[in-house]
Amino acid sequence: MVYHWCRAANCYLGYFEELTPEQIERQLATNLIGPMNVTRAVLRVMRKQRSGHIISISSGAGLVGFEFSNAYVTSKFGLEGWMESLQHEGAPFGINTTIVKPGFFRTELLTKESSTYAEPSIEDYAERRAEQLAWWNAQSGQQSGDPAKLAQALITIASEEQPPRRFIAGADAIGLAEQKIANLQQQINAYRDLSTSLAYEDA
Repeated sequence: MVYHWCRAANCYLGYFEELTPEQIERQLATNLIGPMNVTRAVLRVMRKQRSGHIISISSGAGLVGFEFSNAYVTSKFGLEGWMESLQHEGAPFGINTTIVKPGFFRTELLTKESSTYAEPSIEDYAERRAEQLAWWNAQSGQQSGDPAKLAQALITIASEEQPPRRFIAGADAIGLAEQKIANLQQQINAYRDLSTSLAYEDA
């Protein structure tokens, strides 16, 4: 069995209008294109041996969009779609995929070395920007999740014969997932009649 872990660490934060195209491209390169390129290199080995397990680190931000984290959220939503599609492509060759969706863990992601903030340029965002900066800066080093426990959990998952396609890691991430499910169900129900009326009449 070959295991492949996809993990990257940088975070571009700021309002979409203030983030430069280059910053967004760098975020996508780190969190999506990079893991794609590395995974492409190991897939041929897994396919030939008819076994393998690809574990990618997504985020609660791959499930729910957040103000001030547009670029990061976009990269994680992309990772989710890519991995979910890859599961269908790899399964016939015995290749499993797992998307790990952590909440806030006490890693270096929010440190000054790993986080880059958009340069302020639009006055309309000034007040909210100040609030967001204060909040994000206060989170670094205070996250509730223990990375060592997450690492042990991933070892447990990697040893399972039928690993989960998704692992929601942390009580805060579970809360986000449950709220997302509830919101989706509410949106479906609100427009169910209109949505189901869109077929051709002779269908």
